[in-house]
Amino acid sequence: MSTEPIAREARSGLERFAPADMPVPPNPKGLGWIPVVGPGVILLGASIGSGEFLLGPAIIVKHGPTILWVAACAIVLQTFFNHEVMRYTLATGEPIIAGFMRTRPRATFWAWFYATLYMLQMGWPAWAGIAAGAVFFLGTGRLAAAGDASSLYYIALAGYAVCLGVLLVGRRIERTLEILNWVMVGAIIAGFIILVAVYVPPAGWIRATAGLIGVDSVNGGFHFVPPNVDVFLLGAFAAYSGAGGMANVTLSNWARDKGYGMAGNAGYIPSAVGGEKVKLAHSGFRFTPDAEGMRRWAGWWRIVRMDQWGIFFVGAVLGMALPAMLYLTFIPTGTDIRGLGAAAALAEAMAKAAGPALGLVVALMGVWVLFKTQLDNMEGTVRAITDILWTGSKQLRGWRGGDVRLVYYLVLGVFVAWGTIALRLAQPIVLLQLGANMAGLIFVIASIHLLYINCTLLPPDVRPPLWRRAAMLVFAGFYGFFVALWLTSLMR
Repeated sequence: MSTEPIAREARSGLERFAPADMPVPPNPKGLGWIPVVGPGVILLGASIGSGEFLLGPAIIVKHGPTILWVAACAIVLQTFFNHEVMRYTLATGEPIIAGFMRTRPRATFWAWFYATLYMLQMGWPAWAGIAAGAVFFLGTGRLAAAGDASSLYYIALAGYAVCLGVLLVGRRIERTLEILNWVMVGAIIAGFIILVAVYVPPAGWIRATAGLIGVDSVNGGFHFVPPNVDVFLLGAFAAYSGAGGMANVTLSNWARDKGYGMAGNAGYIPSAVGGEKVKLAHSGFRFTPDAEGMRRWAGWWRIVRMDQWGIFFVGAVLGMALPAMLYLTFIPTGTDIRGLGAAAALAEAMAKAAGPALGLVVALMGVWVLFKTQLDNMEGTVRAITDILWTGSKQLRGWRGGDVRLVYYLVLGVFVAWGTIALRLAQPIVLLQLGANMAGLIFVIASIHLLYINCTLLPPDVRPPLWRRAAMLVFAGFYGFFVALWLTSLMR
């Protein structure tokens, strides 16, 4: 019997890290950054379609732009959280969920726990349902009403089918998402910049900019929490300003497939059509933090900083502020835009004020944004659950010759089947708010869990410094406040 002590990362039942070299990082300059960054682009694409395009406008139009301070704080704190998610993957080559599974009591406990959280937050086909409202507006020229629910359902199903088709083709699924999100993020932010420059008066710019720090530029003073605010909507807004909950956690899965850091030794999930069978590592690696290893680590950390601060942070701030200016310019403050036509509310308002052609352009932007968000969240959930199964089940890894694509597309089929049922359960905007409030709770749990594993499972040389640990505690407290508001409201 072996007397070798059990490695700390193997105490929950998973294999210990295998020794490996830290891959050499690229050294991009100028336009060379475009193919190097990627996970942050995908996450930004997912964020624009929920917090920035839907929940943000809903609460900003209802309560005014001073509520934008919540978004500003959330985006800054989420960027710090994202760095810590990426830290684990750079150091081990594993998605962060695998790290969570390496803590006691058992890997299987955390596998079920986080798979359930994924479904509670992102298992709702809210974005497909809301996008259907924008498609309906394009076809009919009017907002959808209660009598149009059946038509919206079938339009949403068609959107689901298109998402499924996209995930079937290509070589590497992460790369397909990356390319689509570069196109979407670039086109949408450029489109909003043009619309804001043309249609928003200087006073609108001032109101939105002041709102980022909670200042009312019209009446003066700070107004952090509006009177009689809908705390369900407020909590959802806080969680989905940026990305939200499990979407941020999935950043590490995309970073693994991108080959960041030690993930260059791990492999990736290929597409069904056009992709080849790839050996995907089910357990992570440990590099030697000597002078050369730390030099390479610093090179990869430089890429993470650009991916997060240069892409995700800047894009998320623009993605929140620009639509807010347009909504506040064209829709009266105090209006509730959370009905079946939520995605087309701005398009209708701009069509009335500036002509139907402009309304159609804005509706098309809405369809594209929401379709991509549904695609990213569907793929992220399926990818994460696939990685959980792949890490935790030796039987699945040996099934049909160890081809991870079979597991991925089986999970995708189950997810799509559930989505066709869930579309009938409630209005999509209600499903979106439900998922967003779950994201706030997930942030509290995952931030503490993440801080624990980064401070215990990683080599001391790459663990987060004290100021980053403090930032994670502030992050947990920030979202804990909104979760407490939400839960307190439920008990009244």
